[in-house]
Amino acid sequence: MLDVNSSSVKFQQDEPMHEIPTLQCSEWTYTMRRNMQEIIPGLFLGPYSSAQKHCLKTLRDHGISHIICVRQDIEAQYIKPQINDLSITYLTLNIADTATENIIRFFPTVKQFIDEAFQRNGKVLVHGNNGISRSATLVLAYIMEKYGLSSKEAIDCVKRRRGCIHPNEGFLAQLIEYEPIYKARQTLEKGETSNENRRQKRKSEQLCESVDYDLIQPPPSPISDNNNHIINCQPDFSNHLYKLWMMKS
Repeated sequence: MLDVNSSSVKFQQDEPMHEIPTLQCSEWTYTMRRNMQEIIPGLFLGPYSSAQKHCLKTLRDHGISHIICVRQDIEAQYIKPQINDLSITYLTLNIADTATENIIRFFPTVKQFIDEAFQRNGKVLVHGNNGISRSATLVLAYIMEKYGLSSKEAIDCVKRRRGCIHPNEGFLAQLIEYEPIYKARQTLEKGETSNENRRQKRKSEQLCESVDYDLIQPPPSPISDNNNHIINCQPDFSNHLYKLWMMKS
């Protein structure tokens, strides 16, 4: 049986204060790692065991309508979508839990999937094998962008709800790298007018003008199969070009 646990946390920076909605929780214990926890309203993080066939009733009780299944190709035989039910929409990502894996390329796909679920009043469970590294990194990136947090703030937040998370060193480095990327993109999208944001916007525009975007290919389109989506992006983009592509897209 799944046990959903969550808590609240507030962050205060020079500008502005970021607040994550309050959720009731019990104090974290190590045995809770076997269950899923609600990180922010509607977004759950947990291990593979929280998405087994026998968990369907509990998932329904908590309103889970979308599941992100994270595994490596060699794990696909035993970490895979288990619930064949029209009420559950899957996104399956092939990601290795190694320091050299380019996980940052999946952040936009994950954000779009979660946002679309929320727009439909759904709730999302993100799981890998143990719910500690790969799936945790995807959740961290999402709440960083949603609430304007740094990677450290996001990690502090998630650890209060799921204390066992431990992204590998490569994933941590990419989360740090992601902060200026998503902030630059948000600045371009919002067209904000403060002096600092104008400076950031000019820098972003100068970077964009310095590259021939015809030479940069976006990640391949997802392969869809009914309610199941499998993403396996093989190309390894350079960090510099990928940043610029994301800011322009």
